[in-house]
Formats: sequence, structure tokens, C-alpha cells
Amino acid sequence: MTSGRSVLLLAHTGRPAAVRSAQLVHERLSRAGLTVRMLKSEVEDLAASGCELSPIEPVEAAQAAEGVELVMVLGGDGTLLRAAEIARPAGAPLLGVNLGHVGFLAEAEREDLGATVNSVVNRDYVVEERMTLDVAVFNGGRGDGTPPVRSWALNEATLEKADTRRMLEMVLEVDGRPLSSWGCDGVVCATPTGSTAHAFSAGGPVVWPDVEALLVVPISAHALFARPLVVGPEATVALEVLPETTPGVLWCDGRRMVELPAGARIEITRADTPVRLARLHRAPFTDRLVAKFGLPVTGWRGRAKHGR
Repeated sequence: MTSGRSVLLLAHTGRPAAVRSAQLVHERLSRAGLTVRMLKSEVEDLAASGCELSPIEPVEAAQAAEGVELVMVLGGDGTLLRAAEIARPAGAPLLGVNLGHVGFLAEAEREDLGATVNSVVNRDYVVEERMTLDVAVFNGGRGDGTPPVRSWALNEATLEKADTRRMLEMVLEVDGRPLSSWGCDGVVCATPTGSTAHAFSAGGPVVWPDVEALLVVPISAHALFARPLVVGPEATVALEVLPETTPGVLWCDGRRMVELPAGARIEITRADTPVRLARLHRAPFTDRLVAKFGLPVTGWRGRAKHGR
């Protein structure tokens, strides 16, 4: 007998660890009376590898998260970013189990899988919302009447040079006013969630998730004023590829790509639709940073205790 509850299970089926984890999660959720959905393509991948999950509800990606209580993701941050594309339109929360390397977006590690499933069964989690970015690309500039190409990002929108032999010349605009121009390898526009991803590797600051802001981080810029910037959540950031420069390319979360001819304009704003993340642990973000990056905290004594 089912409980009327359903969970969408997404896995990196190319990894043996993910296949074994999918079997375990499916078995325990089904035993607890929850209906387990999986993408039809992933069910086929598992069957081809000799893994049969029954009962299972195969679904197509477009409506896969409609009506589910949770989207459980087995893999690294790349798998979770793929899952965000499916979960975001439905407003379904994501719960990631890290089978990759750092796995900063994931909430649990593989060795905690059993306890994680129990938390799902018992609804022992909270849901937080993470801001996302709306991205509009005007390939003919802003005023020629051509409809923009639209995308979105949870982590970052990254403008990069298409020709590795040449620098990309661009100008930055904030709230309708030009700020600076750079010859550079690219620019990362990131959310606080993405501050620990591409923006971090480009030299940007780590921003706590409860801080609502938008980061602008130049990559290898040849300019005096090329420091990372943190602007308000309601700001509009625009980047224009100068007409005389090499073409560029825009990547949203490393998954959705738009080609940028010389003269293109990119406008980035806060999106109305967030991504919802399920959290099992109430530990502060500081502890997450220490654990994920293995930061040295030996010698810390904590707040002084004053006797009465």
C-alpha cells in the first residue's frame, strides 16, 4: 500500500556508486510506502546495466517533478544542477547526496545514505530558498528589436572568450550606468550559492547564502579596476561585448550555452523563481565551509565563558 507520497529519484547512472545507491534508496522508499519516480532514460540505463527497480514510475523530464514531495539527487554538483532544471518549474525541493568531489550543493554524503532516506520518510528536513538569476542575451544589441535569448542560473552566468588566442573586450554596466571596461578571459556573474563554485576559483569572495546579492568577478582582466564586485539583489548588471572584439560564449551553470557575437549585450537580474533546497542539518554555513574545504581550525577556543 502506498502512502500517497511520491519522490523523484535522479541519479548519475554512469557511476556504479550511483547505481548501487539508487537501488538502496528505491528499496527503502518503496518499503516505506512512497512512490518512486525516475526519468525514463535513467530507468533504461539502469536496466541496461542489469539493475531492475520494481515498482517504479518512469517519467519524462518535462513534468517529472510535478506533484512530488521531494527530488532526491544522487551524484555531484553537476547532477544537482541538472536536477534543478527539472525541479525549479514545479517548486519541488532538491535533496542532494554527494557522490562526487566537493559537492557543495549536496546536503549529505554517500556514507549517510541510510540516515538520509530515513529523514525523507519521516519528513525530517527543512526547505530553504536560493535566489536565481534571469539572463537575457541581445545578440544584435539592445535596441534593434530582435527578441532576446533567455536563460537562468542557480550558480552563475559566465561570459567567456570563444577564441583562446585573444582577449575578450567588454564593458560593464550596473543599473544603467557604465562602470568599467576590460580586456579579459571572461566575467562570472554569480549568486551567493554560486560564490563557492566558478566565482570562487576566479578569485571572488565567499558569500553566505542568506546574503542576497549578485557577484561580478572578472577573469584574468587586464585593467587597473578589475576587482570582484558585490551589488544589491535588485541591481541590473549588463555586459556588452565590444563591436571590435572577438566573439564570446555565455554559459549558465555550465549547462546552457548561448553564442555571443561581437556587439552582443547580456542583462542579468534576480529571478522571481528560486530553487528550493531541502536541508537535513541545522549546522551553520561556517561549519559547511570548514567541512567541504577541510579548513584548518586547530587551536580555536571559542567564546570566553565568564563566571558569575
